[in-house]
Amino acid sequence: MTLAIFDLDNTLIGGDSDYLWGNYLVAAGLVDKDFYERENARFYEEYRQGTLNIYEFLDFSLRPLADNPLDTLLKLRDRFMAEIISPIILPAALALIDEHRRQGHLPVIVSATNRFVTEPIARSFGVDQLLATDPEIIDGRYTGRVTGTPTFREGKVTRLRHWLGQNNTTLADSWFYSDSHNDLPLLEMVTHPVAVDPDETLHQHAEMRGWSIISLR
Repeated sequence: MTLAIFDLDNTLIGGDSDYLWGNYLVAAGLVDKDFYERENARFYEEYRQGTLNIYEFLDFSLRPLADNPLDTLLKLRDRFMAEIISPIILPAALALIDEHRRQGHLPVIVSATNRFVTEPIARSFGVDQLLATDPEIIDGRYTGRVTGTPTFREGKVTRLRHWLGQNNTTLADSWFYSDSHNDLPLLEMVTHPVAVDPDETLHQHAEMRGWSIISLR
């Protein structure tokens, strides 16, 4: 089966759900405003520059999941989806996924953002196959730690290879759409790499390699 693989943040949606969730936690008063705003912005800039330590970031970003009751978090996530995410879902992205489906391709979202944030977003695109960074859960509560390999940079390749083995499929004739140079390891693996509204580094790389460059904005 041909896979149509998609990054999520700034590719299928017009923003970064991880960063926006952090801001939403601040607005909801669930975290210390000054500290969380400062660190959230710092980590996001490090991500954009390609210098992010993913485990340091996850120590920061998963802590509120452990510090708050799950019921509170789920209600907040519902409001986050309605108020913040739904307005930035790109209609052209929905159409692109539908076009791949019409061709018989299987859509897969691979995102560095944690599964708590990304699951309802993937559902809004009608995509059942989601590879995302997995927060650890013990006895029905988040621990603030990550389990398994984060789906970030080379971690996306590691997780996707494991998924391919589990599903007895390959990357033959595969597609991958991403906006970020952080996804170069996976873009280099697929048959049809596509740069979507790319950052400057990815744009230059895509031009050099003759990859497709498109906009969904």
